[in-house]
Amino acid sequence: MQEPLRIAFRGMEPPIGVEDAVRAHVADLEQYFDRITACSVVVEAHHRHQRHGRLFHVRVDLVVPGREIVVRRDPPEHQAHEDLPLAVRDAFNAVRRQLQDYVRSMRGDVKAHAEPTVGRIVRLFPDYGFLVTDTGDEVYLHRNAVVGAEFEKLTVGDRVRYTIHDGEGEHGPQASTVIPL
Repeated sequence: MQEPLRIAFRGMEPPIGVEDAVRAHVADLEQYFDRITACSVVVEAHHRHQRHGRLFHVRVDLVVPGREIVVRRDPPEHQAHEDLPLAVRDAFNAVRRQLQDYVRSMRGDVKAHAEPTVGRIVRLFPDYGFLVTDTGDEVYLHRNAVVGAEFEKLTVGDRVRYTIHDGEGEHGPQASTVIPL
């Protein structure tokens, strides 16, 4: 990190071992992504409720190139957060998930969904049918692929929007989502 880790405790004395646990979590994040610019962690103890013990709120601000990841773990009256190490772990798990999403988007690994295309129904049977694409190819469709249980309403010649399922089934290319137009 370019800036030193900042850890603050509010409304409490720093419990033994918690600061070390925070440092270990940050070190794990740095192992995963070594371009973290800064990290700030605030652990806060809120007042005691009649029904519950002391609740801990954890906020983690992580700065990476082009983005700031902020996670707050302060669910009101959430009994699991009476355990400070658990609250810290939950906060850092959320930070890690967001950091993983950020790294995936930086690498261009974000999944692109296929654009739905339009076809026309050419044959129908009780539980399946076939549609024809713009290029004249036939695509198998099962009744479960039709959105909204509209299979019974389909007729030969109807236009539908569809998405091709990755890979081929036993009847060749298969539609995974079919929406009547």
